[in-house]
Amino acid sequence: MKKIFKAWTASWTVLLLVLSLTGTSAFADRIKDLTTVAAMRSNQLIGYGLVVGLQGTGDGSDVSFTAQSMKTLLNRLGVSMEGPLSDFETATSSGKLDIKNVAAVMVTAELPTAARIPSGATVERVVDNPFDKADRIVLNVRESDFTTTNAIVSAINGRFGADVARALDGVSITLQAPQDLTQRVAFMSMIENMDVMPGEPPARVVINAKTGTVVISRNVRVTAAAVTHGTISVAISATNEISQPGAFSQGQTAAVQNADVTVSEPNKPMFLFQPGVDLRQIVDAVNQVGASPSSLIAILEALKSSGSLRAELVII
Repeated sequence: MKKIFKAWTASWTVLLLVLSLTGTSAFADRIKDLTTVAAMRSNQLIGYGLVVGLQGTGDGSDVSFTAQSMKTLLNRLGVSMEGPLSDFETATSSGKLDIKNVAAVMVTAELPTAARIPSGATVERVVDNPFDKADRIVLNVRESDFTTTNAIVSAINGRFGADVARALDGVSITLQAPQDLTQRVAFMSMIENMDVMPGEPPARVVINAKTGTVVISRNVRVTAAAVTHGTISVAISATNEISQPGAFSQGQTAAVQNADVTVSEPNKPMFLFQPGVDLRQIVDAVNQVGASPSSLIAILEALKSSGSLRAELVII
C-alpha cells in the first residue's frame, strides 16, 4: 500500500512518500529486472582528433599537443613537416606553430549490444562477445543482496534441475547453459521471465533538503525516544521618548528609549516513540506536530545522531 502524507505550512510543503506494504505481502519481480547478463554489457569508446575551420577560435600556439597532432596527421597524409622550410619557420616563430583554426578534441561514446543510430555509424572492429563461447553464463544482480541471489538460484534450480545455477557471491550467479546458440538464447529467455521474490532492501531514509522531500523505506525502525518540536519567537519593540527636567532643576532634556520584550512559544506536544515503532507511526507522529521540511530533517538527523533511528540517512 502506498500512502502519501502532506503537511502544509505558510510557505513550505512537506511531502512524505511512504513506500510500504501492508502485512507481510510482497510482490515478485522478473529475473530480467533484477539482473544483467555479464556478456551483454555496453562498451566504452574513446577517440581523439582535430577539429578544423574554427575561424580563429582554435587552440593556437598555447596548446603544444595540438600542433604536434597536426604534424602527425600531415605526416600520415604524406605531407612532410621536416626539412629546410620547416627549420626556417621554426626559427622565425620561436619554435611555436600557431594554429588558430584548429583545436584538439576528445570524443567519448557508448557502444551497446543493440541500438538505433538515426544518422548511421560504422564499427571498424567487431567487439568480442563471450556469450556464444563460454561454458557458463554469468548473471549479475543489480543490487548486491544475498537474499535475492539465493532466491534466484533456488528458483532456477527448482525449474531446470540442481546445479544449473550456482551463486558465486552476493552479486554473481553462473548458469550451465546449452551449447547450441539457438537453445542458449531460448534458455535465457525462459530464465529472464521467471518471477522470484527479491530480498527486502536495507532500511534507508532519503532526504532532499532543497525540495523538502522525504522518502522512508518500510524497514525503518526507531528505538525508544522522546521528541519535542517547537520554536520560540522573541519580539522586541522599542519606543523613543523625551525626558524633560523639572522646573528650576537646572537639568537637561534627554532622549529615552523604552523596550518591550515579548516571548511566545507555540503549544507543540512532545511525542514518544516506543521501541520497535514502525514506519506508519513515525509518519503519523511527525504529521501531528505539523513539522516543516527543515524541522522534519532536523528531527530525523537528531534521531540518527542519538542512535534511535535504525536506518541509513541519505541527504541529497
